[in-house]
Amino acid sequence: MVKVEQQQWTPARGWDHVAAPTLGDAQMVLVFGGQSQLTPDVIGAIGDRYPSAVLFGCSTAGEIADTVVFDDTVVATAVHFDFTTVRLATTLVEDPDDSFAAGQRLATQLAAEDLRHVLVLSDGLLVNGSRLADGLAGTIGSQAVVTGGLAGDGSRFVRTLVVADREIRGGMVAAVGLYGERLHIGCASFGGYDSFGPERLVTRSRGSMLYELDGQSALALYKKYLGPHASDLPSSGLLFPLAVRLTGEVESIVRTILSIDEEQQSLTFAGDIPEGAHARLMKTNFDRLVDGATNAARACDTSVIGADFALLVSCVGRKLVLKQRTEEEVEAVREVLGPVPAMTGFYSYGELSPFASTGQCRLHNQSMTITTLSEA
Repeated sequence: MVKVEQQQWTPARGWDHVAAPTLGDAQMVLVFGGQSQLTPDVIGAIGDRYPSAVLFGCSTAGEIADTVVFDDTVVATAVHFDFTTVRLATTLVEDPDDSFAAGQRLATQLAAEDLRHVLVLSDGLLVNGSRLADGLAGTIGSQAVVTGGLAGDGSRFVRTLVVADREIRGGMVAAVGLYGERLHIGCASFGGYDSFGPERLVTRSRGSMLYELDGQSALALYKKYLGPHASDLPSSGLLFPLAVRLTGEVESIVRTILSIDEEQQSLTFAGDIPEGAHARLMKTNFDRLVDGATNAARACDTSVIGADFALLVSCVGRKLVLKQRTEEEVEAVREVLGPVPAMTGFYSYGELSPFASTGQCRLHNQSMTITTLSEA
Protein backbone atom coordinates (compact mmCIF):
# COMPACT_ATOMS: atom_id res chain seq x y z
CA MET A 1 0.00 0.00 0.00
CA VAL A 2 0.91 3.68 -0.21
CA LYS A 3 2.00 5.13 3.15
CA VAL A 4 2.16 8.87 3.81
CA GLU A 5 3.36 11.27 6.50
CA GLN A 6 3.27 15.04 6.49
CA GLN A 7 5.15 17.89 8.17
CA GLN A 8 4.89 21.66 7.92
CA TRP A 9 7.39 24.49 8.23
CA THR A 10 6.39 28.05 9.12
CA PRO A 11 8.59 31.15 9.48
CA ALA A 12 7.45 31.60 13.10
CA ARG A 13 7.74 28.02 14.39
CA GLY A 14 10.11 26.24 12.01
CA TRP A 15 9.37 22.53 11.53
CA ASP A 16 6.48 21.00 13.45
CA HIS A 17 8.17 17.59 13.82
CA VAL A 18 10.14 16.49 16.85
CA ALA A 19 10.63 12.76 16.30
CA ALA A 20 12.52 10.88 13.61
CA PRO A 21 10.46 10.23 10.47
CA THR A 22 8.46 7.01 10.42
CA LEU A 23 8.91 6.82 6.64
CA GLY A 24 12.65 7.36 6.47
CA ASP A 25 12.75 5.07 3.43
CA ALA A 26 10.13 7.06 1.50
CA GLN A 27 10.80 7.19 -2.23
CA MET A 28 9.21 10.62 -2.84
CA VAL A 29 8.54 13.80 -0.88
CA LEU A 30 6.12 16.34 -2.34
CA VAL A 31 7.10 19.88 -1.28
CA PHE A 32 4.73 22.81 -1.69
CA GLY A 33 5.48 26.24 -0.26
CA GLY A 34 5.47 29.98 -0.57
CA GLN A 35 7.99 31.27 -3.09
CA SER A 36 10.09 33.06 -0.47
CA GLN A 37 10.02 30.05 1.88
CA LEU A 38 11.56 27.52 -0.52
CA THR A 39 15.15 28.13 0.60
CA PRO A 40 18.16 25.77 0.43
CA ASP A 41 18.05 25.38 4.22
CA VAL A 42 14.41 24.30 4.24
CA ILE A 43 14.80 21.93 1.29
CA GLY A 44 18.07 20.61 2.72
CA ALA A 45 16.35 19.75 6.00
CA ILE A 46 13.74 17.74 4.10
CA GLY A 47 16.43 15.92 2.17
CA ASP A 48 18.29 15.08 5.38
CA ARG A 49 15.16 13.51 6.87
CA TYR A 50 14.41 11.47 3.75
CA PRO A 51 17.81 10.65 2.21
CA SER A 52 16.43 8.02 -0.20
CA ALA A 53 13.58 10.14 -1.53
CA VAL A 54 13.13 12.19 -4.66
CA LEU A 55 12.24 15.75 -3.59
CA PHE A 56 9.61 17.11 -5.93
CA GLY A 57 7.65 20.33 -5.51
CA CYS A 58 7.01 23.95 -6.41
CA SER A 59 6.04 27.39 -5.16
CA THR A 60 2.33 28.00 -4.72
CA ALA A 61 -0.57 30.38 -4.38
CA GLY A 62 -1.55 28.44 -1.26
CA GLU A 63 -0.55 25.12 0.32
CA ILE A 64 -3.03 22.33 1.10
CA ALA A 65 -2.46 20.09 4.13
CA ASP A 66 -5.39 17.76 4.68
CA THR A 67 -8.39 20.15 4.72
CA VAL A 68 -6.50 23.33 5.69
CA VAL A 69 -5.17 25.93 3.22
CA PHE A 70 -2.05 27.88 4.23
CA ASP A 71 -0.12 30.77 2.73
CA ASP A 72 3.67 31.19 2.77
CA THR A 73 4.46 27.99 4.65
CA VAL A 74 6.10 24.77 3.43
CA VAL A 75 4.19 21.48 3.48
CA ALA A 76 6.30 18.34 2.97
CA THR A 77 4.48 15.06 2.31
CA ALA A 78 6.59 11.89 2.29
CA VAL A 79 5.22 9.00 0.24
CA HIS A 80 6.33 5.36 0.55
CA PHE A 81 5.34 2.76 -2.06
CA ASP A 82 5.53 -0.99 -1.45
CA PHE A 83 5.59 -1.95 -5.13
CA THR A 84 6.08 1.24 -7.19
CA THR A 85 9.34 2.69 -8.51
CA VAL A 86 9.93 6.46 -8.70
CA ARG A 87 12.10 8.27 -11.24
CA LEU A 88 12.72 12.04 -11.57
CA ALA A 89 13.25 13.94 -14.83
CA THR A 90 13.92 17.66 -15.33
CA THR A 91 14.39 20.11 -18.15
CA LEU A 92 14.95 23.87 -18.43
CA VAL A 93 12.88 26.28 -20.50
CA GLU A 94 14.28 29.68 -21.46
CA ASP A 95 11.44 30.72 -23.76
CA PRO A 96 7.71 29.84 -23.91
CA ASP A 97 8.23 28.62 -27.48
CA ASP A 98 10.31 25.75 -26.05
CA SER A 99 7.41 24.42 -23.96
CA PHE A 100 6.24 21.75 -26.42
CA ALA A 101 9.77 20.41 -26.83
CA ALA A 102 10.20 20.48 -23.03
CA GLY A 103 7.23 18.13 -22.70
CA GLN A 104 8.77 15.84 -25.28
CA ARG A 105 12.12 15.83 -23.49
CA LEU A 106 10.55 14.87 -20.17
CA ALA A 107 8.45 12.12 -21.72
CA THR A 108 11.53 10.68 -23.45
CA GLN A 109 13.52 10.68 -20.20
CA LEU A 110 10.76 8.78 -18.38
CA ALA A 111 9.84 6.32 -21.12
CA ALA A 112 9.69 2.65 -20.05
CA GLU A 113 7.31 -0.26 -20.59
CA ASP A 114 6.02 -0.24 -17.01
CA LEU A 115 5.43 3.55 -16.77
CA ARG A 116 1.99 4.01 -15.21
CA HIS A 117 1.75 7.65 -14.20
CA VAL A 118 3.55 10.98 -14.67
CA LEU A 119 3.29 13.84 -12.17
CA VAL A 120 4.39 17.17 -13.65
CA LEU A 121 5.27 20.46 -11.94
CA SER A 122 6.25 23.43 -14.07
CA ASP A 123 7.35 27.04 -13.82
CA GLY A 124 4.04 28.89 -13.83
CA LEU A 125 5.03 32.07 -15.66
CA LEU A 126 7.62 31.28 -18.32
CA VAL A 127 6.22 27.96 -19.57
CA ASN A 128 3.26 27.74 -21.94
CA GLY A 129 1.21 25.09 -20.15
CA SER A 130 -0.94 24.25 -23.18
CA ARG A 131 2.07 23.37 -25.30
CA LEU A 132 3.81 21.58 -22.44
CA ALA A 133 0.77 19.32 -22.06
CA ASP A 134 0.67 18.69 -25.81
CA GLY A 135 4.34 17.75 -25.88
CA LEU A 136 3.94 15.33 -22.97
CA ALA A 137 0.72 13.76 -24.23
CA GLY A 138 1.92 13.43 -27.80
CA THR A 139 5.06 11.57 -26.76
CA ILE A 140 3.67 9.41 -23.94
CA GLY A 141 0.43 8.61 -25.76
CA SER A 142 -1.98 6.32 -23.93
CA GLN A 143 0.77 4.46 -22.05
CA ALA A 144 0.48 6.54 -18.85
CA VAL A 145 -1.77 9.10 -17.18
CA VAL A 146 -0.34 12.63 -16.87
CA THR A 147 -1.44 15.05 -14.12
CA GLY A 148 0.09 18.00 -12.27
CA GLY A 149 0.13 21.76 -12.29
CA LEU A 150 1.94 25.04 -12.84
CA ALA A 151 3.75 26.65 -9.91
CA GLY A 152 2.28 29.74 -8.28
CA ASP A 153 3.44 32.92 -6.57
CA GLY A 154 0.44 33.91 -4.51
CA SER A 155 -1.44 36.73 -6.22
CA ARG A 156 1.84 38.45 -7.14
CA PHE A 157 2.62 36.72 -10.48
CA VAL A 158 6.30 37.74 -10.27
CA ARG A 159 8.43 34.60 -9.89
CA THR A 160 7.71 30.88 -9.55
CA LEU A 161 10.01 28.03 -8.51
CA VAL A 162 10.24 24.29 -9.04
CA VAL A 163 11.97 21.90 -6.63
CA ALA A 164 13.78 18.86 -8.03
CA ASP A 165 15.84 17.05 -5.40
CA ARG A 166 17.85 19.88 -3.81
CA GLU A 167 17.68 22.19 -6.83
CA ILE A 168 15.30 25.15 -6.53
CA ARG A 169 14.88 27.36 -9.56
CA GLY A 170 12.60 29.10 -12.02
CA GLY A 171 12.39 28.20 -15.68
CA MET A 172 12.32 24.49 -14.85
CA VAL A 173 9.84 21.71 -15.50
CA ALA A 174 10.15 18.56 -13.41
CA ALA A 175 8.29 15.28 -13.72
CA VAL A 176 8.14 12.13 -11.64
CA GLY A 177 7.47 8.82 -13.35
CA LEU A 178 5.72 6.13 -11.32
CA TYR A 179 6.33 2.57 -12.49
CA GLY A 180 4.68 -0.73 -11.68
CA GLU A 181 1.56 -2.73 -12.49
CA ARG A 182 0.22 -2.64 -8.93
CA LEU A 183 -0.20 1.13 -8.90
CA HIS A 184 -3.80 2.33 -9.28
CA ILE A 185 -4.55 5.91 -10.31
CA GLY A 186 -7.73 7.94 -10.22
CA CYS A 187 -7.93 11.45 -11.64
CA ALA A 188 -10.52 14.07 -12.53
CA SER A 189 -10.85 17.80 -13.10
CA PHE A 190 -13.97 19.93 -12.64
CA GLY A 191 -14.61 23.65 -12.55
CA GLY A 192 -18.10 24.57 -11.41
CA TYR A 193 -18.77 27.19 -14.07
CA ASP A 194 -21.88 27.38 -16.27
CA SER A 195 -21.77 28.42 -19.93
CA PHE A 196 -24.10 31.15 -21.18
CA GLY A 197 -24.72 32.92 -24.47
CA PRO A 198 -24.11 31.42 -27.92
CA GLU A 199 -21.08 29.36 -28.87
CA ARG A 200 -18.85 31.47 -31.11
CA LEU A 201 -16.06 30.70 -33.55
CA VAL A 202 -12.54 31.93 -32.74
CA THR A 203 -11.80 33.83 -35.95
CA ARG A 204 -8.62 35.64 -34.89
CA SER A 205 -6.12 34.72 -32.20
CA ARG A 206 -2.41 34.27 -31.61
CA GLY A 207 -1.31 31.87 -28.90
CA SER A 208 -3.08 32.97 -25.72
CA MET A 209 -4.23 36.31 -27.20
CA LEU A 210 -7.83 36.42 -28.44
CA TYR A 211 -8.79 39.19 -30.88
CA GLU A 212 -12.04 38.16 -32.57
CA LEU A 213 -15.04 35.88 -32.05
CA ASP A 214 -17.33 35.45 -35.08
CA GLY A 215 -15.38 38.26 -36.75
CA GLN A 216 -16.20 40.72 -33.95
CA SER A 217 -14.00 42.27 -31.29
CA ALA A 218 -13.62 39.74 -28.48
CA LEU A 219 -13.18 42.50 -25.89
CA ALA A 220 -16.31 44.33 -27.04
CA LEU A 221 -18.34 41.12 -26.81
CA TYR A 222 -17.02 40.43 -23.34
CA LYS A 223 -17.98 43.91 -22.18
CA LYS A 224 -21.45 43.54 -23.66
CA TYR A 225 -22.16 40.31 -21.79
CA LEU A 226 -20.51 41.34 -18.51
CA GLY A 227 -22.55 44.54 -18.24
CA PRO A 228 -21.66 46.38 -15.00
CA HIS A 229 -18.82 43.92 -14.34
CA ALA A 230 -17.04 45.10 -17.51
CA SER A 231 -15.57 48.15 -15.77
CA ASP A 232 -13.65 45.83 -13.44
CA LEU A 233 -11.87 43.89 -16.17
CA PRO A 234 -9.49 42.07 -16.08
CA SER A 235 -10.02 41.23 -12.38
CA SER A 236 -13.74 40.53 -12.88
CA GLY A 237 -12.72 37.98 -15.51
CA LEU A 238 -12.12 35.51 -12.67
CA LEU A 239 -15.91 35.25 -12.43
CA PHE A 240 -16.33 35.00 -16.20
CA PRO A 241 -13.78 32.64 -17.79
CA LEU A 242 -14.07 31.25 -21.31
CA ALA A 243 -15.00 27.70 -22.29
CA VAL A 244 -12.94 26.70 -25.33
CA ARG A 245 -13.83 23.63 -27.40
CA LEU A 246 -11.08 22.56 -29.75
CA THR A 247 -11.85 21.30 -33.23
CA GLY A 248 -12.93 17.65 -33.19
CA GLU A 249 -13.33 17.48 -29.40
CA VAL A 250 -16.49 17.27 -27.29
CA GLU A 251 -15.20 18.54 -23.93
CA SER A 252 -14.25 22.17 -23.34
CA ILE A 253 -11.18 23.67 -21.68
CA VAL A 254 -11.63 26.60 -19.30
CA ARG A 255 -9.43 29.63 -19.86
CA THR A 256 -8.98 32.56 -17.44
CA ILE A 257 -8.45 36.19 -18.46
CA LEU A 258 -5.07 37.59 -17.46
CA SER A 259 -5.13 40.99 -19.13
CA ILE A 260 -6.91 43.16 -21.72
CA ASP A 261 -5.64 45.52 -24.40
CA GLU A 262 -8.03 48.36 -25.23
CA GLU A 263 -6.00 49.52 -28.23
CA GLN A 264 -5.96 46.09 -29.90
CA GLN A 265 -9.38 45.13 -28.52
CA SER A 266 -7.92 41.84 -27.31
CA LEU A 267 -7.86 39.65 -24.23
CA THR A 268 -4.94 37.53 -23.02
CA PHE A 269 -5.79 34.21 -21.37
CA ALA A 270 -3.86 31.69 -19.25
CA GLY A 271 -3.51 29.19 -22.08
CA ASP A 272 -3.75 28.99 -25.85
CA ILE A 273 -6.98 29.71 -27.73
CA PRO A 274 -6.48 28.41 -31.31
CA GLU A 275 -8.23 29.86 -34.33
CA GLY A 276 -11.03 27.56 -35.45
CA ALA A 277 -11.97 26.60 -31.90
CA HIS A 278 -15.38 27.42 -30.46
CA ALA A 279 -15.86 29.48 -27.31
CA ARG A 280 -18.61 30.39 -24.85
CA LEU A 281 -18.59 32.71 -21.86
CA MET A 282 -18.98 31.18 -18.40
CA LYS A 283 -20.12 32.41 -15.00
CA THR A 284 -20.10 31.05 -11.48
CA ASN A 285 -20.83 31.61 -7.81
CA PHE A 286 -19.30 30.37 -4.57
CA ASP A 287 -21.55 27.34 -4.19
CA ARG A 288 -20.97 26.15 -7.77
CA LEU A 289 -17.18 26.22 -7.21
CA VAL A 290 -17.52 24.01 -4.15
CA ASP A 291 -19.83 21.72 -6.14
CA GLY A 292 -17.10 21.49 -8.79
CA ALA A 293 -14.63 20.23 -6.20
CA THR A 294 -17.18 17.64 -5.03
CA ASN A 295 -17.74 16.47 -8.60
CA ALA A 296 -14.00 16.13 -9.20
CA ALA A 297 -13.70 13.84 -6.17
CA ARG A 298 -16.67 11.75 -7.28
CA ALA A 299 -15.30 11.44 -10.80
CA CYS A 300 -12.09 9.70 -9.69
CA ASP A 301 -13.95 6.43 -10.41
CA THR A 302 -13.22 3.23 -8.51
CA SER A 303 -9.72 4.40 -7.53
CA VAL A 304 -11.33 6.75 -4.98
CA ILE A 305 -12.45 3.67 -3.03
CA GLY A 306 -9.48 2.47 -1.04
CA ALA A 307 -7.20 5.29 -2.21
CA ASP A 308 -4.28 5.92 0.15
CA PHE A 309 -3.18 9.34 -1.11
CA ALA A 310 -4.77 12.29 -2.90
CA LEU A 311 -3.02 15.20 -4.61
CA LEU A 312 -5.20 18.29 -5.04
CA VAL A 313 -4.28 21.05 -7.51
CA SER A 314 -6.73 23.94 -7.59
CA CYS A 315 -6.54 27.21 -9.50
CA VAL A 316 -5.46 30.48 -7.89
CA GLY A 317 -8.50 32.04 -9.56
CA ARG A 318 -10.80 29.86 -7.47
CA LYS A 319 -8.97 30.92 -4.31
CA LEU A 320 -9.25 34.60 -5.21
CA VAL A 321 -12.97 34.19 -5.81
CA LEU A 322 -13.71 31.99 -2.77
CA LYS A 323 -11.53 34.10 -0.41
CA GLN A 324 -12.32 33.16 3.21
CA ARG A 325 -14.44 30.23 1.95
CA THR A 326 -11.51 28.58 0.15
CA GLU A 327 -11.24 25.68 2.59
CA GLU A 328 -14.83 24.71 1.82
CA GLU A 329 -13.81 23.17 -1.50
CA VAL A 330 -11.03 21.14 0.15
CA GLU A 331 -13.43 20.01 2.85
CA ALA A 332 -15.89 18.99 0.13
CA VAL A 333 -13.23 16.72 -1.40
CA ARG A 334 -12.55 15.15 2.00
CA GLU A 335 -16.24 14.49 2.49
CA VAL A 336 -16.35 12.45 -0.73
CA LEU A 337 -13.01 10.67 -0.38
CA GLY A 338 -13.60 9.74 3.24
CA PRO A 339 -11.12 9.76 6.14
CA VAL A 340 -8.46 7.41 4.73
CA PRO A 341 -6.54 9.16 1.93
CA ALA A 342 -3.84 11.55 3.09
CA MET A 343 -4.28 14.83 1.19
CA THR A 344 -1.85 17.48 0.05
CA GLY A 345 -1.65 19.89 -2.85
CA PHE A 346 -1.46 23.53 -3.84
CA TYR A 347 -3.15 26.44 -5.56
CA SER A 348 -1.68 26.83 -9.01
CA TYR A 349 -1.38 28.98 -12.12
CA GLY A 350 -2.79 26.11 -14.21
CA GLU A 351 -3.83 22.48 -13.76
CA LEU A 352 -2.79 19.47 -15.83
CA SER A 353 -5.24 16.59 -16.15
CA PRO A 354 -6.62 14.38 -18.92
CA PHE A 355 -9.98 14.75 -20.59
CA ALA A 356 -12.34 12.00 -19.49
CA SER A 357 -13.36 11.25 -23.09
CA THR A 358 -9.89 11.02 -24.66
CA GLY A 359 -7.48 10.43 -21.78
CA GLN A 360 -5.16 13.08 -23.25
CA CYS A 361 -3.58 15.56 -20.83
CA ARG A 362 -4.67 19.18 -21.19
CA LEU A 363 -4.00 22.44 -19.41
CA HIS A 364 -7.03 23.59 -17.41
CA ASN A 365 -7.79 26.87 -15.64
CA GLN A 366 -10.23 27.51 -12.82
CA SER A 367 -10.49 23.79 -12.01
CA MET A 368 -10.05 21.53 -9.02
CA THR A 369 -7.90 18.63 -10.20
CA ILE A 370 -7.52 15.51 -8.08
CA THR A 371 -5.11 12.58 -8.45
CA THR A 372 -5.53 9.54 -6.19
CA LEU A 373 -2.93 6.80 -5.72
CA SER A 374 -3.14 3.33 -4.22
CA GLU A 375 -1.45 -0.04 -4.62
CA ALA A 376 -3.02 -3.49 -4.81
